[in-house]
Amino acid sequence: MHVPRPRLVAHLDMDAFYASVELLRYPDLAGQPVVIGGGRQSIPQEVVDPATGAVARRYQRLASYTGRGVITTATYAARKLGVGSAMGLMKAAKLAPDAVLLPADFDAYRAASRAFKAAVRAIAPTIEDRGIDEIYIDLTGVRLPAHEGEPEDDADAWWRARDIARALKDAVREATRLTCSVAVAPNKLLAKIASDLDKPDGLTIVREADVPARIWPLPARRVNGIGPKAAARLERLGIATIGELAYADRRKLEAVFGAGYARWMIDAANGRDERPVVTESEPRSISRETTFERDLSATRDRAELSRVFTWLCERVADDLVRKGYSGRTIGIKLRFDDFSTITRDKTIDAATQDAAAIRRAAGECLKRVPLTRRLRLLGVRIAHLEPAIPGSDPG
Repeated sequence: MHVPRPRLVAHLDMDAFYASVELLRYPDLAGQPVVIGGGRQSIPQEVVDPATGAVARRYQRLASYTGRGVITTATYAARKLGVGSAMGLMKAAKLAPDAVLLPADFDAYRAASRAFKAAVRAIAPTIEDRGIDEIYIDLTGVRLPAHEGEPEDDADAWWRARDIARALKDAVREATRLTCSVAVAPNKLLAKIASDLDKPDGLTIVREADVPARIWPLPARRVNGIGPKAAARLERLGIATIGELAYADRRKLEAVFGAGYARWMIDAANGRDERPVVTESEPRSISRETTFERDLSATRDRAELSRVFTWLCERVADDLVRKGYSGRTIGIKLRFDDFSTITRDKTIDAATQDAAAIRRAAGECLKRVPLTRRLRLLGVRIAHLEPAIPGSDPG
């Protein structure tokens, strides 16, 4: 009997990536709440005990931080205290005053990113780069040496996928000394959801038959593409879980979200996703955006908005450097509390990958928008990309 070969897609996500890289440098912080995002003043200082000559490190704590910085990432111990990416450091200090604050070292993170991706490619070369710390991998037809001689289309493909996922995790650990979480599923959407189920250091297999038990009980917001506001509107319709969304009345969803988004949500909730793993493509633009936990006022929440705005510009600049591009057209995206969305952009004279230059141009775009309504989403985008010239002035 011929059994068709299943499509196997993995999502590999490094565990608390930036923080984990820092813990390699400062192993004495293992298990402690650590936040990444400080400036040069948060570089640990070595202190010598005059009596014994012993050398110890002195770390800055969040309680002593003053400024307008934003968290880049945090260890799992810190996340349990309620702090996380894009949160203002002053706000985080109230939640976790004893957490250690470290500066970001993007050169080290990029080096670790290149190392883990090279280790993956040596086993499974078809990967889609989704950022510095995550990738999709097409495992369809991938075979380890131990699998040679086995039928290519038999029902044991999912068992082989587990072996391959374990081999990927081992290769990443050997190359970087870091852990990652890997999930294998029939498509990218399910793999993305599943990779978060058993973090950290997880290995998860979700077949189509597993969707009702593993995916449907999860909150609807766990679907990538359903944000906090959309999840809240679903809850007002009596839809809290992915399973409830899978069987939702399409007409009711269309009345609230429109036909296109309603159709996509039902398909996503049923685990349907035909997107391929894209290996090579020239990006037309690079963007970063964030949806706020609560709608923010341009006047009362000005400081928090400014911190997040700067953080987004820095992340766009980091993406440009990592991917080897500069850009000339900088834009912003704003979504207000009534779900209306506007964009503005500005083309500068010379292509850049410098965060400060992007921040200046994006700030000029922002001045062209009347900020009378509260904001639920803020984004920064750069387009008209061109390969960056090595050694050139990034500004």
